[in-house]
Amino acid sequence: MSYLEEIQVKNLDHLGIVAGLIDEIGIVKIINNKLGIDVREKISAGTVVKSILINGLGFVSRPLYLFSQFFQDKAIEKLLGERIKPDYLNDDKIGRVMDELYKYGLNDIFIEVVLEVIKKFKIDLKYSHLDSTSFHLDGEYKREEDKEKQEEEKIIKERPIFIKKGYSRDHRPDLKQCVLDLITSQDGDIPLFVRVGDGNESDKAVFGKVLVEFKKQIKFDSIMVCNSALYGQENLQLIQHLKWITRVPMTIKKAKELVQNIEVEEVKDEDKEKRSDLNLESYTWKEEIVTYGGIKQTWLIVLSEKRQKSDLEKLEKQLSQEEKKSQKFLKEIQSEEFEHPQAARYKLKAINKKLRLLEIKEVELIETYSKKKEKIYKMISLIIKKDEEISRKTKEAGKFILATNLVEENKLEASEILITYKNQQSTERGFRFLKDPLFFTDSFFVEKPERIETMLFLISLCLLIYNLGQRELRNCLKRVKKGINNQVGKVTLRPTLRWIFQCFQGIHYVILNGVKQIVNLTEERRFILSLLPASCQRYYL
Repeated sequence: MSYLEEIQVKNLDHLGIVAGLIDEIGIVKIINNKLGIDVREKISAGTVVKSILINGLGFVSRPLYLFSQFFQDKAIEKLLGERIKPDYLNDDKIGRVMDELYKYGLNDIFIEVVLEVIKKFKIDLKYSHLDSTSFHLDGEYKREEDKEKQEEEKIIKERPIFIKKGYSRDHRPDLKQCVLDLITSQDGDIPLFVRVGDGNESDKAVFGKVLVEFKKQIKFDSIMVCNSALYGQENLQLIQHLKWITRVPMTIKKAKELVQNIEVEEVKDEDKEKRSDLNLESYTWKEEIVTYGGIKQTWLIVLSEKRQKSDLEKLEKQLSQEEKKSQKFLKEIQSEEFEHPQAARYKLKAINKKLRLLEIKEVELIETYSKKKEKIYKMISLIIKKDEEISRKTKEAGKFILATNLVEENKLEASEILITYKNQQSTERGFRFLKDPLFFTDSFFVEKPERIETMLFLISLCLLIYNLGQRELRNCLKRVKKGINNQVGKVTLRPTLRWIFQCFQGIHYVILNGVKQIVNLTEERRFILSLLPASCQRYYL
């Protein structure tokens, strides 16, 4: 045997961090306890799930049928356990485990993982945020709907989802899709609850039921934060025993009146510094007590200076575009010959339906004769502004309304309501992560709806692991009051975990003459590892 044949070099990179976070949470143990361990199998279901999560957070766009190839150059025995070989992770094995997960109950498994994370890492659950997104899918996914399906069907369905066309957040209305509802903590954006729904599902129809189900599963006194899809009389009745903050849709008559007529309060000099510290210097507001849907609420009418400027610029642009459009319409209708006065007025009415801020008004209808000596009518008209509509939009510019049922002894400060709602982007950050083109959700290749649901369950676990690792790293940096360099060489206390993953590229697991060692572990990488849970350190130190 030559000297070179005695050396084995495998890539470890950032995957030890991922594996360590999985170990720290105890995901493998939870899965094995749920699905059981068959002593005849070479690899347990929990270890298969761990391998899928490592693959998912490897940020390599590979579908599962190339799964074993992902581990060909990786330190698989270091990451998954001794005697584990890449060919153990074939598509048949992965498919069987995915089917077992679905059969046991994806929601039950996810909730147990979440409860373990909450307990072990002391996640603050004062606020939780709900939102939804859609995932477009290729393929037919033909399946008959249950004829006995009832509208009051439980939110956690026994049946698989229906893959069908619906409102697409991906701007792909031509493709079938499914919907993902996600609840995250404000503390670290940790996913707390995940639910997959039918492709044509409406947020307004299910958000209230999702929150009720979430509170059954996770019994914590959390204030639920959601967008305006939650705000409707039926949903408010459904969640009246919960605490919530949401946005009021401007389709509600009372909301329109308040935005038009109420004047937000001027900021007092002594409050300006406080708002600046809270990063709210560009906001003003006024509180009103309102009863809607039989629920007493605080409505916070908010004016954002930045949004007001943007809205007024959009209004001016819209007005300019309509002026050009209306000039063409005016020329068109004044040059047209009509057989009857009703035809002229019908045409004018159709044109005005296409305008929002302007109107073409009839001045005179002239009776005359065509070249063929036939009686015709020609319309003389002019363009006028809809002053009332323009004034309404000008008054609405930059304003929105937030509502909460926390009144009287449970009352929140107005600034806290606003800051909390602004943190609604925590779910949006999660969706951006799940839809990253480097992530393996950009191409769903599984054919059954059950597998789609299981796949979304697994990538949601990836999101949980990623956000938890990022939270722990940032909290440790804050405690030690020492930052690390970011992508542009500036010291930061809030690095992304993706940047940390990049910093760990080039770490190898080397076996030389039977001696195992980690190479390329610099002082900077050692410092980063010292900020992460002990389970992550064990893969490198």
